[in-house]
Amino acid sequence: MTLPAIRRVSGTALPLRGDDVDTDRIIPARFLVSITFDGLGAHAFEDDRKALQARGETHPFDDARFRGARILLVNRNFGCGSSREHAPQALFRGGIRAVVGESFSEIFFGNSVAIGLPCVTLPRETLQELQTLVGGAPKSALSLDLEAKTLAVEGRTIPVSIPENAREAFLSGHWDGTSMLLERFGEVEALARRLPYVVGF
Repeated sequence: MTLPAIRRVSGTALPLRGDDVDTDRIIPARFLVSITFDGLGAHAFEDDRKALQARGETHPFDDARFRGARILLVNRNFGCGSSREHAPQALFRGGIRAVVGESFSEIFFGNSVAIGLPCVTLPRETLQELQTLVGGAPKSALSLDLEAKTLAVEGRTIPVSIPENAREAFLSGHWDGTSMLLERFGEVEALARRLPYVVGF
């Protein structure tokens, strides 16, 4: 089954500063017991948000200026830590449709591709400029173009990077490997019956 192609993501952005933001901060471990991903969006960064609230401060995810943002701006090594797929699911179910950062954990990146959440990279200085711009002008419109590999913002067009295999998967609508396997399940079963380390177990 071919899923909808993802060519562009447009909207406002939410700047989230900090390197090495791990998956336990994105979605705390206590939410991993859920058997579905429904409702996870409301709990993204829950502990960080509560900690700031206790100090009388506001987390970007609670800042009304960024409500409805579809693009998340992050820094280096975002999504490091555990392999939990709940992390990108929480962002996606909270309305985020693309993440622009300096770099990503490999597993977080792969889990994001599998749910149709593009993650693209920019140099550190450029990313910090964008975070500052959006922080001062929250209604700035951004448009990520995966075909052209660019990010447009305030009349400026910035080249972005994304592995070509992930880019092709988004553009072709083949970004969900599970759906592709289910589409050809008969072939998968036939192959499994021929594998000596599968048969009989």
